[in-house]
Amino acid sequence: MSDIKPITMPGTHQSFLSFFKEQSEPVTRKILDMGAGHGAFSQSLYKLGFQVEACDINPEEFEFEKIECRKVDITNPFPYNDNSFDVIIAIEVSEHIPDHEVFFRESSRILKPGGKLYITTPNILSLKSRIRFLFSGFFLSFKALDYHNQNGLQHITSRTPDQYNYIAVKNSFSLADIAIDREQKTSRLWYYILYPLLYVYPKIKKISTFHNQRKLLLGRIIFLTFHNRKG
Repeated sequence: MSDIKPITMPGTHQSFLSFFKEQSEPVTRKILDMGAGHGAFSQSLYKLGFQVEACDINPEEFEFEKIECRKVDITNPFPYNDNSFDVIIAIEVSEHIPDHEVFFRESSRILKPGGKLYITTPNILSLKSRIRFLFSGFFLSFKALDYHNQNGLQHITSRTPDQYNYIAVKNSFSLADIAIDREQKTSRLWYYILYPLLYVYPKIKKISTFHNQRKLLLGRIIFLTFHNRKG
């Protein structure tokens, strides 16, 4: 069984898999790999002994034959029963979704009470990304959209952890636990240059420093973990 090549940013699968293995045990854990792509991460989970199901808007591109990939448009109700999964993993999916209300509501519904929703997404709050936005109007990993391309593969939504938390809490989730894949060297350079301003400006303007956490200022990809608190 040959390994399937990920279609995410280089290193994302490996970093998240190491992070996820520290959080979970394979025993009787039922996982939905949402937006599974070619099936690289489904394959990795399967090899670790998890019970895995997969879904994607283009299931015909799924290559891992040991798991069925169902067609799911995650802007609509999901075709799964209530309380079906212990864990949902959405790697590099949320930036493609125009309607996160449906995504969080349906994820809460199909997760068991106490289940976890894991999201990975480009960190638009890194200093490298903020500088790029200052000079171009586009965050890191985002670019001008092709308005006639509706294949679901473009990065159309750039949300902050604060915004994700707002929608998550509304739909019975906890505030996110935040982690990153790695620190960016470019962001680290800007951090040392801008640190006095990053410290003083929020105090003067009486603005929350939530988005000025070191990991958000320096991280390339953010890992958000939401705990399902329904019922």
